Amino acid sequence: MESRKFGYVRVSAKDQNENRQVESMLEIGIENRDIFVDKQSGKNFERENYQLMKRMMRKGDTLYIHSLDRFGRNKEYILNEWKELTKVIGADIVVLDMPLLDTTKHKDSIGTFISDLILQVLSWIAEDERERIRKRQREGIDSALTNGVRFGRPSIEITDEFIQAYDKWHAGEITAVKAMEKADMRKTSFYKMVKVYKELL
Repeated sequence: MESRKFGYVRVSAKDQNENRQVESMLEIGIENRDIFVDKQSGKNFERENYQLMKRMMRKGDTLYIHSLDRFGRNKEYILNEWKELTKVIGADIVVLDMPLLDTTKHKDSIGTFISDLILQVLSWIAEDERERIRKRQREGIDSALTNGVRFGRPSIEITDEFIQAYDKWHAGEITAVKAMEKADMRKTSFYKMVKVYKELL
């Protein structure tokens, strides 16, 4: 059976645009039907379209990703997933913005060692960036809860319920309507608070 090229695209939320990543896949000759897109967090690999693509992959196939942080954000998960795809399934991986992470070119022991080293470093950077984002988010939340964030009249306070609902909505896990229910807010108030909250992040 002829080997296939797969493209994997991930954006963090439903309102983010995946076109740039998709176009980079089409430019290198990947067919549209073989490009899989997920709109959710990169904290783990429990993503519907990624898992579907993975089940379709066979030995000799090649997976293209735009950058390592589009693949995932957790160092341990990235390394385990990389190993499973390359060692268990027998597929190759090409990271388009990092030529050293191209398993189709580095088959000798030195090349493999360099690729593994680069992967370790970059996956650590991806996870570190995610942790720094979460830290900034937490600092903004704590400041808002301590000082009280007011928006117009009547005042609106950022609550833990809003934060939890927002995070799930932003990650694509629930709809905006469901988030409003969880936060116990009306539509207008919810979107006003989203605007305020984003400025804190």
